Amino acid sequence: MTTSPKKYLVTGGAGYVGSVVATHLLEAGHEVTVLDNLATGFRAAVPAGAAFIEGDIKDAAKWLDPSYDGVLHFAAFSQVGESVAKPEKYWDNNVAGTLALLAAMRSAGVRKLVFSSTAATYGEPAGSTLTESDPTAPTSPYGASKLAVDHMITGECGAHGLAAVSLRYFNVAGAYASRAGVLTGERHDPESHLIPLVLQVAQGRREAISVYGDDYPTPDGTCVRDYIHVADLAEAHLLALDAPASGEHLICNLGNGNGFSVRQVIETVREVTGHPVPEAVAPRRAGDPAVLVASADRARERLGWSPSRADLAGIVADAWAFANAGQAGTEGESA
Repeated sequence: MTTSPKKYLVTGGAGYVGSVVATHLLEAGHEVTVLDNLATGFRAAVPAGAAFIEGDIKDAAKWLDPSYDGVLHFAAFSQVGESVAKPEKYWDNNVAGTLALLAAMRSAGVRKLVFSSTAATYGEPAGSTLTESDPTAPTSPYGASKLAVDHMITGECGAHGLAAVSLRYFNVAGAYASRAGVLTGERHDPESHLIPLVLQVAQGRREAISVYGDDYPTPDGTCVRDYIHVADLAEAHLLALDAPASGEHLICNLGNGNGFSVRQVIETVREVTGHPVPEAVAPRRAGDPAVLVASADRARERLGWSPSRADLAGIVADAWAFANAGQAGTEGESA
């Protein structure tokens, strides 16, 4: 991991993942500027010690200059369903916005980028464990927009010497307590992620959790997914800053390497919270594969990264602490 102090721009740093990464950068001794238009992020999520610019990535050229050592890019809309209903919103922000950001970086001579990508670029894979060599066939405009950005970055690296890493992952969860004692976790409105939804049932904010299909070819009949702790994810982003050579675009999957079923998540929430969590079985959702787990072998080899918080109970316990901190459910995500 890079040790000498550097200066980084974090786009979308007022969102869940971006703010935790910004906090990790600050704790590593770096200088951080957060750029966020607050369309889905919140000003309060920007960690103390970071400079803040309320602005759009399309205008990044106004603020990027040669003093920056790199950019960590989280400023994307990320709701799959919304992307189907409003694809133009995703092409405009995720793709056109990143194109403008790359141009600003080129003009300023900033030649290092870490891009927060997604395993949604793979679509519906044939196998259960995803590797970076699997075909990319996204099934939503969101996934397609992220894949388009990956193609853009590859071209930028080859033509203009950018050193870049794209990190692809599925389900981020948990919360991070900074050294200053500030707890940061998931804040989406509306909420669509399983762990915070199940925690809302435990809190009595929802009557039951919907289980979409219980007849999959898995041990308990429910879908199996890979979950990664947000702090593990942040550490991978910092390691990625030192990974690529000039002109290289490295793509790495991130995950625990072993998935948890929907029912395992629900049962773990019951155990951690001590509260009942009623279930309501619903029909399968179209396009939901039985098992999706990311192989992180390349991240281990190239980044020296491995998750240290892979225990589901620990992930849920951290998310539960944040859910009870009186903050959850009020903030969107910028990445």
